[in-house]
Order: sequence, then C-alpha cells, then structure tokens
Amino acid sequence: MLIHDMFVLTIPWIEKVIRPVIVYFGLVLLLRAFGKRELAQLNPFDLVVLLCLANTLQNAIIGDDNTVVGGLIGALSLLLVNWGMVRLLLGHRRLDQLLEGKPTVLIKQGRVMKQALAREMMTFAELAMVAHRQGLVSLDEIDHCVLEPGGIFAITAKPGTRIGSSELMERMQAIQKQLEDLRRDLKL
Repeated sequence: MLIHDMFVLTIPWIEKVIRPVIVYFGLVLLLRAFGKRELAQLNPFDLVVLLCLANTLQNAIIGDDNTVVGGLIGALSLLLVNWGMVRLLLGHRRLDQLLEGKPTVLIKQGRVMKQALAREMMTFAELAMVAHRQGLVSLDEIDHCVLEPGGIFAITAKPGTRIGSSELMERMQAIQKQLEDLRRDLKL
C-alpha cells in the first residue's frame, strides 16, 4: 500500500505535465505585469507575497496527486518548459524584450527620475539601499542607474567617486595578512 501511494499516479500523467506548464506561463505573465521591482529586491511585503504565491500555486501544479512520481513529472515539466523558453528567447530578441521588458533609467546624469521610480514602485530609501550595496554613501554619488529587465541594477558612479574604497582596502589588507601568515606557517 505504501509503495502504491508513493509511486502510482492518481491522475493522468499528461495532466501532470500540462498543469505546471500553464502555471509557468501564467506566472511569467503576472510577473511581467507587476514589473521588474518584484525581481530586483525583496522587501518584507514582497517576501510574504512570494511565499504565499508558492503555496497558492502548489495545488494548481500538483492537482489531487501527491505521489513521488507525480511530483517528479511536475518538476521535470517546469524545468523543461523553462529550458525551452530560455533557448527560444536567446534566438528571438524582440520576444525576449516583450516578455522581460526594457531597462528603466532611474538616475540620469545624477538626477533621480521620479516618474521612473514611481513606475517601478520604488522609494528613494530603497534606491539608496541599492546604492549602499554598491559601496556608495548616497544617491548624490551616482551618475547613472538603470534597473535591468532581470532585476539587476547597473550603476555608474560620478567621476572621482571612490566606491567603498576604504572598506575594500581594509578587506584586501586583511586577506593579504592572512596569506602571509599561512605562508609563514607552511614554512615552519
């Protein structure tokens, strides 16, 4: 009975393939509709939505079947459709832009583009946090900032800005000291 419950499908295998494919494309379209911000960074609210979304879609993907085989078929279906989409988008730039969107300029020549920030539903504080992660002290040090379709921030600092240089130098000096200590220990 245990083996039967684990490995014998309770719904047709084709349904186990179709369900994840439908959910995959539906989720891609929903993420596209709600913008790049969902991919860029997770605030506590986004994390809650992501966790609830996974739980909500679970039943849509697996249906009434909880078998190991059913789960593997669903997982394989998701992986194959994703592999196929990546391959398809590599060869079709326009389709890729349609699905993923275009880059959004958030800071141009040192000026924050407020409309673009609002369109991406980002606050100044969130943008400042992105700058801090890049080793910048403030938004005033940024010449150009683009939110790429995949959720990556491309930042160009203003000329003469030292990006996190003191912290970086301290870390490099600490690593150099550790290497010297290791070399000395190995010679003993």
